[in-house]
Amino acid sequence: MPTTSPSPKGDADRRSLWERIDPSAPSPRPSLTAERIGRTAIAVADAEGLDAITMRRLATELGVAPMAAYRYVDGKDELLQLMGDLVHDEIELPEAGVPWRETFRTIALRTRELRLRHRWLAALPPEAAVIPSPHRMAITERLMASLDGLLPGPDERMATARSLHAYVGGAINYEASLVMLMENRGWASGHEVRTALAPEMTYLMESGRYPSIRAWALGAARKDDPSWEFTFGLDSLLDGIAARHGI
Repeated sequence: MPTTSPSPKGDADRRSLWERIDPSAPSPRPSLTAERIGRTAIAVADAEGLDAITMRRLATELGVAPMAAYRYVDGKDELLQLMGDLVHDEIELPEAGVPWRETFRTIALRTRELRLRHRWLAALPPEAAVIPSPHRMAITERLMASLDGLLPGPDERMATARSLHAYVGGAINYEASLVMLMENRGWASGHEVRTALAPEMTYLMESGRYPSIRAWALGAARKDDPSWEFTFGLDSLLDGIAARHGI
């Protein structure tokens, strides 16, 4: 006996989301498109966060029947995949032929801007970041193509592209989380954050277990300059790639 309910769209169509919503395919409802669905959901998430996204809320925002969106996305999981892909179309990619370092640096900086505009990206479930999608693949394609002829083979080119994704994702997840915390708590500056978190930091610093962090806390001049910190880390990564491969 089945333990799960069939999707509203049914089980007959096993094509991927991207094939089903290909712009060249005929639309079952011309007034409603996958892009309109995704962009509407993105606007809700930008204003209220991912928790506000439901298929019923989406139908209300679109002014359609609750089941209408299921003709395009098979539930919330696919909707989140669509949203995550569409926002990456906002990244203007460097033209083909731009040197690898400029390509990597430009994409990293533009991705940071994107992730700070759409901070809910950090809260997407893992599958939304791992399942292939058109616009995210276009970014990786441009990164890898910029390394053609410079690295030994496709394994090295993919690993290098993923190292950039990993750095950007880790750095921005922390920065975006801090911004959201400040907004939630009503803190307007780094000084207010440190004042509010003083009990935790004081206890930990006085334990004597974190001398390097204590030295940073007492002497750092750029605590409230996340742009500088991101760029410094990025350039260090690119310097390492260049030195390792002599490029």
